[in-house]
Amino acid sequence: MTGPEGGNGERPELLELQNVDTYYGEIHILQSVSLGVGAGELVCLLGGNASGKSTTLKTVLGIVRPRNGRVVFDGEDVTTSRTSERIGRGMAIVPENRRLFAPMTVLENLEMGAYLNGGGRKEDFERVYSIFPLLAERRSQLAGTLSGGEQQMVAMGRALMSRPKLLLMDEPSMGLAPILVERSFQIIKEVHEAGVAVLVVEQNANVSLSIADRGYVLSTGRVVLEGKAADLLQNEELRKAYLGR
Repeated sequence: MTGPEGGNGERPELLELQNVDTYYGEIHILQSVSLGVGAGELVCLLGGNASGKSTTLKTVLGIVRPRNGRVVFDGEDVTTSRTSERIGRGMAIVPENRRLFAPMTVLENLEMGAYLNGGGRKEDFERVYSIFPLLAERRSQLAGTLSGGEQQMVAMGRALMSRPKLLLMDEPSMGLAPILVERSFQIIKEVHEAGVAVLVVEQNANVSLSIADRGYVLSTGRVVLEGKAADLLQNEELRKAYLGR
C-alpha cells in the first residue's frame, strides 16, 4: 500500500488507511484496517450492520481519530487534521439519507457545497448541470419537495461543487426504490468517469461491485476480503454472504 504504485498496483494512492485502530471509549471498533483509493479510482467498502463501515468513513473524514495507524490523503499525513482541513484538501461527502437543506432551493443547496470557493464559479455550476441536467431545470425548486432520486442528485451535485479529489458516498442506496438504486449507481459511475475518485460505503454488494474497480469487505471491524471488483463478484464466500447466491 505504501509503494510508488499504491495498493491497487496501477495508480498512486490518493487515500490510504494504514493499520488503523479506532475505538469508541474502550470498545475496539476498527482493528488494523488498511485500505486505499487510487487517484481516479472507484472503490467500494462493503459490510453489514455493525461491520465498521460508518466508523471507517468517520475516520477518513476526521470525525473520529484512530488510536493507532495513519490516514494519508494526497500524500499528506492527515491523521490529526480536523475535518474542515480534510475537506479543504479535497474530500467531499454525500451523507447517508442525503441531508439536504429542505427549505432551501436546489440552487442554494449547490451554493452551500461551494462555500469554500466563495459560493461557486460559473464553470462549477455548468459542470454539475452537465452531469445532472434535471437540476438546472429544478434549480428554483425547494429541495424538500423533490423525490428521493432527485434529492440524491442534489446531494451529489452539492458535493461536486467543492471540486473534490475524493468523493465519499455513504450508503447511497439507502431509502431509494430498487429502480432508483440502479440509476443512482449509474450516476456515481458517470461522476467517476468524469475524473473524480470515489469511495462508496454500501451494503448492496451486487450493484456496488458492478461499477467499482476494487472492493473491500469489512466484518466486525476487520478487512476480511479485498480485490478487484470482478473477482469479488465471483467470490463464493461473498456471494453467499451478500449476494444471496
